[in-house]
Order: sequence, then C-alpha cells, then structure tokens
Amino acid sequence: MFGRKKEESQSPAETEASPGTSVVGKGAPTPKRKDQEAARKRPLVPEDRKASKQAERLAVAEQRSKVRMAMETGNEQYMPARDKGPQKRFARDFVDSRFSVGEFLMFAALIFVVASLIVPQRSDGQWIILAAFWVVFAVVFVDTFILSRRLKKALSKKFGQVERGTVWYGSMRSLQFRKLRLPKPLVSRGQRPE
Repeated sequence: MFGRKKEESQSPAETEASPGTSVVGKGAPTPKRKDQEAARKRPLVPEDRKASKQAERLAVAEQRSKVRMAMETGNEQYMPARDKGPQKRFARDFVDSRFSVGEFLMFAALIFVVASLIVPQRSDGQWIILAAFWVVFAVVFVDTFILSRRLKKALSKKFGQVERGTVWYGSMRSLQFRKLRLPKPLVSRGQRPE
C-alpha cells in the first residue's frame, strides 16, 4: 500500500545496476548519539590552564606579527578587512602619490594650542590665532574635498563601480601624517598609481 513491496522486490544488485543512479554504501553503522556526544565533549576549563594561556598568547602574538608585517609590506593576505581589496589599494596609492595639506593638520593644531597658551587671554593675539586656525582648517577641508572628487573619478574610471566607503577611506588617509600611515605607503610622491 505504501510502496514497501516494490522496494523489497528489487534486489540490491538491481538497485546498484540501474542506470542514472549511484548508490554508495556507508561501510559502517551509524554511530550512537551518546558516542558522538562523548567524542565532542571537552572540559570547559582546560586541564593545564597555564599551558593553554601560554599557547593562546603565542597564537595571538603570531597573528599580530603577521598583520604588522602585512601592513609594512602591503601583503593583503593578513591585512584587516578594512584595508583589503584592489580598490582600497588603489585609493592608498592615489593618496600617497600626492602632497596633502591635511597630513600637517595635527601639527598645526598643536602649534595653535601652544600659541594660545603663550599669548595672554583677551588680547588681539588670541583672535589672530583663532582666525589662523580656522583658515588652516578651511584649506584642509577644501583640499580633502578636491582629493575625494578626484579619487572617486579615478576609481570609477578604473573599476567602474566604486565600493562603498573607499572614497572615505582615502580621504581619512590623507589626513594622517605620511610616515605614520598604515599600511605603509608603497609609492613615492608624484608616482601615479596604475
């Protein structure tokens, strides 16, 4: 009634020999559930805590050294996900190939802070320092805006579709001092990326 008789009437040789189907035997009985659970069981706390902590520290240190070397050499295999990909590499090379005013913004801000501490309060010098800071900030903003437009144009020309966040990635890189950028710059100033 439910098709049992048809299955029983076919011999195993007929089943294996029927064209278009391939029946492969398991070769072993299905393990019992309690045997599988026992094989997967492991203690919540390792037997030797000191050795497991040491092994974990070594693994973390090794991973960090791989990431550090990747950041210095440009090897994308061990780079963090935010730095991987051909578009991110192009954006890094594009930014590193040009001079940016933004990379000196932090030094300018530090100079303005020190100058504002030296110049007496409520004097014309304070207004001059504040105005100079805002002028530098406006120049950096305009330079970064122009860079982002050029980068977006170059990315769309080379890759077609621009990945989300790539232009922002390049713009933020332009605000970092060149020697402190990670991943390290692989192109010199004036050397345009391919």
